[in-house]
Amino acid sequence: MGEPRELSASVRSLLMKGTVIPAHPLALNQDRKLDERRQRALTRYYLASGAGGIAVAVHSTQFEIREPDIGLLEPVLRLAAEEVDAAGLNRPLIKVAGICGPTDQALREAELAVKYNYDLGLVSTGGLGDWTEAQLLKRAQAITDIIPVFGFYLQPAVGGKPLSYSFWRELAEIPGVKAIKMAPFNRYQTLDVVRAVCMSSRKDEIVLYTGNDDNIVADLLTTYRFEEDGRSFEKGIAGGLLGHWAVWTRTAVELFGEIMALREQGAPIPAELLQRGAQITDTNAALFDPSHGFHGCIPGIHEVLRRQGLLEGRWCLNPEEELSAGQLEEIDRVYRLYPHLNDDAFVKAHLEEWLNT
Repeated sequence: MGEPRELSASVRSLLMKGTVIPAHPLALNQDRKLDERRQRALTRYYLASGAGGIAVAVHSTQFEIREPDIGLLEPVLRLAAEEVDAAGLNRPLIKVAGICGPTDQALREAELAVKYNYDLGLVSTGGLGDWTEAQLLKRAQAITDIIPVFGFYLQPAVGGKPLSYSFWRELAEIPGVKAIKMAPFNRYQTLDVVRAVCMSSRKDEIVLYTGNDDNIVADLLTTYRFEEDGRSFEKGIAGGLLGHWAVWTRTAVELFGEIMALREQGAPIPAELLQRGAQITDTNAALFDPSHGFHGCIPGIHEVLRRQGLLEGRWCLNPEEELSAGQLEEIDRVYRLYPHLNDDAFVKAHLEEWLNT
């Protein structure tokens, strides 16, 4: 292998500053086949909402896209990349590709991501529960020879595995690791990652993103401080790469703008913003279905997009993947309670354009 690929200066600057990166869903028709028109419309929605990036072929895009008889990994990567190119943006946009599987598969997926000019690979540990941490580190190192890596603490409920402080400490020392998405949905494990990066020699080279859809606002507002050997280390979470931000994205971008302004000014955190954070967590519970082990997570996202007209239905590749009992009523409840969180008016104003361009 040659020298590892590097991020462009504009993408690296945006990544380090922090931005909104929605996890891109998969648009299917009633036959559970790719609905290309609506897949493209989703990408257009995220770009028009002001998102600073998109993450494709990740959990929200459904891991089954990789199955040989489905074969949708390359099409979804290509469609999103084509829409980004067609948009002719005069601003940087971070393209993140999900990377899964044992090392050989992961390297093939990394090569595919590079083919479509993705900037980073979000490296999942899903399905590798029996791998040692040493094996996972060796795999990550190999992937960095092909594409810069976005590390990923995937919550065990959807296929991840608990990982030690030492794992994150060693991962942080790999030069090709540029960012880490923390999504264990667990305060203790999130702290492990932040502390490990703070104590690494690459503290200022690695940027942290929240994937904790249950704690978005608090994660983005918190500066972590650790003491060691008489020295103080501080680090914050710059942005978010979130399945929750696949819906109501325009409002998420506005929220992130508020948080960025507070951080830059060093202003006190308004109580109202913390209250809104709790409302977002309540909404996430309705969408992600934690009361049933997150079974209805992807259909919950699809249901909101269906209501807005971006998707035709909430079909998933796996016919067994549907809303859980009572989940529809929960989505109704949060829609009713928190109308200020949705971006329905924005979508309605642009839907025809996104679907028909």
